[in-house]
Amino acid sequence: MAVPKRKVSKARRDKRRANWKLTAPQLVRCPECGAYRLPHRICPACGMYNGRSYAKAEANAEVE
Repeated sequence: MAVPKRKVSKARRDKRRANWKLTAPQLVRCPECGAYRLPHRICPACGMYNGRSYAKAEANAEVE
């Protein structure tokens, strides 16, 4: 089996793990309603994406 020939120092080990972190999701404003949403996703507030409405007609009637 493969075995390390030399000990990996704490500094070298921790440098490798330095970028192992979560990043906050990038949010963009919806051009229709101004709510924040994830890019390339349908807006949860108004149901619009790329100038088209993808919300159900019944859902829009209930909101009004």
